[in-house]
Amino acid sequence: MEKEVPTVDAPTTARLAADAIADKKGLDITILEVGDLFVITDFFVIATGTSRPHVQALAEGVEEFLKEHDRAPLRDEGLPEAEWVLLDYGDFMVHIFQPEARAYYDLERLWRDAPRLEWVDASQPVAGAG
Repeated sequence: MEKEVPTVDAPTTARLAADAIADKKGLDITILEVGDLFVITDFFVIATGTSRPHVQALAEGVEEFLKEHDRAPLRDEGLPEAEWVLLDYGDFMVHIFQPEARAYYDLERLWRDAPRLEWVDASQPVAGAG
């Protein structure tokens, strides 16, 4: 009998990707629900890295973390230049930018009609705690 691998839904997996980015100190993490507006995928995870090595580390961190959940990108683009790295997981895509590229492409403005998926950065202290 084969071991059954639990499946994780797209919103949960997108949040896991955001968690992996937060763990590596990624900035301005946003998850957009684009499924009703875009037939190719359901969610965009968007984040900023501070430099080329940081963007590379963020992308590698997402890949390593999601590999533990039996997910691998269908394709990736933008490495090793790392101005804008795209990790395509099918039901969601991870976009990691350097600051200038994020401002230039401004995906949040382009997809402004997409609702944001609620995500809490567990690496940040809770207001009023402590």
